[in-house]
Amino acid sequence: MNVHAHVFTIGALAKAAGVTTPTIRYYEEIGLLPRPSRTNGGQRNYDENDLSRLTFVKQCRDFGFGINQVRVLLELSISRERDCAETRDIAQRHLDEVREKLDELRTLEKRLAGFVERCSVACAGGPGQDCVIFKDLATAAPCGCC
Repeated sequence: MNVHAHVFTIGALAKAAGVTTPTIRYYEEIGLLPRPSRTNGGQRNYDENDLSRLTFVKQCRDFGFGINQVRVLLELSISRERDCAETRDIAQRHLDEVREKLDELRTLEKRLAGFVERCSVACAGGPGQDCVIFKDLATAAPCGCC
């Protein structure tokens, strides 16, 4: 081991990576992070490689990749035999899913804006039970919406 290598406690690793200690324990439990070495007193010891791997996992999760996708991306990140096109394909599928969700959110935004506009025009300031938003919510969305 390098004399100048940095050793992290679980708390220091969590802080350095921007995650919580329960997150680290969970990632160890499901195999995204290797089990760390321990001191004689049982305290976990992590190194720069653990920080790098945890940061990679956190970034993947921040981008919305699922646990199984992260597992595959981790495998790909250390493989010399597998083609980087696999990584691109995973990212492309995820991008397609994100774009689909964005389309759904834009549709939802339009419907909600319509609710607010109708309320502003038809009943704002009237009795709450008469609000047109309740009527709109009780009416099925037109085909293709939400």
